[in-house]
Amino acid sequence: MKDTELYLKELVQYGVERGLIDREDRIYAANSLLAVLDYEPSTDFSVVNEKPAEVRSLKEILKALLDDAVSRGVIEDGITDRDLFDTRLMGCLTPRPSEVIRRFNELYKTDPKAATDYFYKLSRDSDYIRTYRIVKDIKWTAATRYGELDITINLSKPEKDPKAIAAALNKSTDAYPKCLLCVENEGYRGRLDHPARQNIRLIPLKLGGRSWYMQYSPYVYYNEHCIVLSEEHSPMKINKETFGRLMEFVTFLPHYMIGSNADLPIVGGSILSHEHFQGGNYEFPMARAGERFEVQFKGFDGVKACVLDWPMSVIRLRGADSATLVELADKILKCWRGYSDRECGICAETDGTPHNTITPIVRRRDKDYEIDLVLRNNRTTEEYPLGIFHPHQELHHIKKENIGLIEVMGLAILPARLKKEMEILKETILKGEELSRIEEIASHADWAADILKEYPEFAPANVKNDAASAEKLDKIIKTEIGIVFMKVLEHSGVYKDSKEGNEGIKRFIDRVNGV
Repeated sequence: MKDTELYLKELVQYGVERGLIDREDRIYAANSLLAVLDYEPSTDFSVVNEKPAEVRSLKEILKALLDDAVSRGVIEDGITDRDLFDTRLMGCLTPRPSEVIRRFNELYKTDPKAATDYFYKLSRDSDYIRTYRIVKDIKWTAATRYGELDITINLSKPEKDPKAIAAALNKSTDAYPKCLLCVENEGYRGRLDHPARQNIRLIPLKLGGRSWYMQYSPYVYYNEHCIVLSEEHSPMKINKETFGRLMEFVTFLPHYMIGSNADLPIVGGSILSHEHFQGGNYEFPMARAGERFEVQFKGFDGVKACVLDWPMSVIRLRGADSATLVELADKILKCWRGYSDRECGICAETDGTPHNTITPIVRRRDKDYEIDLVLRNNRTTEEYPLGIFHPHQELHHIKKENIGLIEVMGLAILPARLKKEMEILKETILKGEELSRIEEIASHADWAADILKEYPEFAPANVKNDAASAEKLDKIIKTEIGIVFMKVLEHSGVYKDSKEGNEGIKRFIDRVNGV
């Protein structure tokens, strides 16, 4: 039997074993796959009477089928062409949307967690989440003044330029779907500038009386990283309705947290053109942050409030009544929108262009609701053209992108280039060579020089190029990257962790209270 037919049988069996298709679907699934592969099997080919002796990993099966398609001229041999094609193949095995929704709702009646467990597993088994790529991401934790921060070097998504993100907000397009978050992506074949989505599935929700949908992120920056998106293609916005929808979501799925990127460039996320939230079953470092000091809001005696001990400026509200929290959050937002504090460099608007907004995060604490309101400002100057409250130039060698929701909560998503750059940096230090002369790591030279001052045993005259030194240096560099990320968050905080900063946020709270 030809290898193509063997791998095709294994793919069908994989679908059965993972619950993507039933045994009764095998012939139909096989014929659908044959049509996509444009392949005519031998006369005795069957998926009914012969079960494969083994089922290799999905990565191996798909690679073999893609190699065959390339060799026969069915597709071009490029990363994008291969990604488009293997998604078509997996679309033949992925259950129809109505089946997925029906099963989710059945499980939800018994246990909301069982429903999300099913949906998350489906998203991985269908290869919408390419787990064999995600596992390559590099992850560690770094101890800082604010507790442990989560650090990741992302190897599955390209780094985005802040200016390109802002330009995309106003970009008009006639393309279909309008963006990566539109519901019309479900089942879409994709194109060279838009990923295929035959294997994505969405769960419909009602939030604030409007149609929203939940899906999982293909990049999975953290456990069960989900995207909750509006049916309507409209720009990001933060308002009272936003807070209400976030509360409704954690009422629906109390084991999940959820938050929203801000609605302005620089302090927002990578997609501002489509209203969406991000959530999941994960405890971020910010959720564990302690209190810097308690505060009170007049007329909201049932709400426990504080300013977090966190590098960014966060007001935390907690209480049993979600509607009360929404009212207070809206009051704080409205006050912040028009608030300026020249002593702290905060200006609400410039020539009619607004600068103040909020990044909100909501979670459950037993029967209580908890909402974190992160105060943001996106003003720029000649000195800081990418933002005053944005990572400053000296940190761009590690992190230049917008500091969005995920990073605000203490999880760094660092660009893939750092993997190679840090390997070269370590090798250069261990060899005792001059850092600034190597183009690929020249941007890290000043930072590395400061590190060597702290650890003189790695100075060129003292360094030993052995396994023990390499292991120790790796730990040092990871620790120092964590410290850089802490500084990234401190730069992004509108009120600094200082006497002046604390007095500044107290002045703002007084303004909310009408003082």
